[in-house]
Amino acid sequence: MLDEREGPVEAAEAHRAFNRQSVGRRTLIVLAGPCANLLLAVFLYAGLFMYGVEELRPILAQPAAGSPAEQAGVAAGDMVRSVSGNSVTTLQDMRWQLMQNILDRQPAVLETINDRGEISFRNVATATISSEQLDSDFSRTLGLVPYQPNPAAIVGSIAEGSPAALAGIQVNDQVLAIDGQPIPGWNEFVKLVRASPGKRLVISLLRAGQKLELAMTPQAVEDKGTTVGRIGIGARDDPQLRAKLLVMVRLGPLSAVARAWRQTWETAEFTLRMIGRMVIGELSWRNISGPVTIADYAGQSAHLGLDHYFKFLALISISLGVLNLLPIPILDGGHLLYYLFEAIKGDALPERAMEIGQQIGLGLLVLLMAIAFFNDINRLVSG
Repeated sequence: MLDEREGPVEAAEAHRAFNRQSVGRRTLIVLAGPCANLLLAVFLYAGLFMYGVEELRPILAQPAAGSPAEQAGVAAGDMVRSVSGNSVTTLQDMRWQLMQNILDRQPAVLETINDRGEISFRNVATATISSEQLDSDFSRTLGLVPYQPNPAAIVGSIAEGSPAALAGIQVNDQVLAIDGQPIPGWNEFVKLVRASPGKRLVISLLRAGQKLELAMTPQAVEDKGTTVGRIGIGARDDPQLRAKLLVMVRLGPLSAVARAWRQTWETAEFTLRMIGRMVIGELSWRNISGPVTIADYAGQSAHLGLDHYFKFLALISISLGVLNLLPIPILDGGHLLYYLFEAIKGDALPERAMEIGQQIGLGLLVLLMAIAFFNDINRLVSG
């Protein structure tokens, strides 16, 4: 940037130098970066809402015994309609509202509806969630686990050259038993295959009304540090089950922009609240993530699809915008703090004072990065 403090500026260009601009102009220039981060998030969210995003409905499984959800009376198949008066449409909406309640140390009042159309209100205590657990699957700790369907074990797809293809399994075959053990659904089938890497299995099938038996050996593969079995087949798609579990969120241009703006604002506000809680010691510094975790989440989101990846990009962009606006010397927020003093005082702060501020700001950023790297390494080691 053209600035006489950074290097020589020709006389003809002096009027354009940053240091010669008014406080108002310098403020707008510094604000441009963080605002671009926030506007990028609005743009990404709006694009996703207009294109349409398929997400899980907030349908719950049977909560674990003794969990807050079980104590509140939540049952398998309950679908959450609102959390503490805030309407939710997707599982992600539910988790977002739950995080707000946890930070506010307030119980979450779930409005649920079951398959019979009965509406209930469940008061789920959130006091059991510590600040450290916000970085993990806190909803599972509460007992609010997504409903896991267990359709019939009918083959929908087969990978070429896989153990299943070599054994002669065909699309639409239904698995009845493995080694004589009955298979009531797809979940049990997957669990048994994964637990049998390199082991010969005899699979009983139902094909076009006739029973037959085939033998195969699941391929041993590494999955998150564990050796599991894989045979290369996928479940048959069930349109009715898909319609029950998934909802398409698609909005018109104006509604999409309005919702994108609201989501960006709420996420930025939530980020600031998290930072504030960490500063005063109410929230663990373990919630800070560094470049290793960011890269890991980027890979996971890209694997799930472009919509998840763009959501992750929006989240990172919001985090960058909010971080840059913090009143820490060396960041944009620190420069804005200098300009505020200048506007009140009538002239710029002494160079020495700004140099000391820059050194303090740099030290804080180095400390922040050290904590982030430590947390990243700790996550990698602990899994």
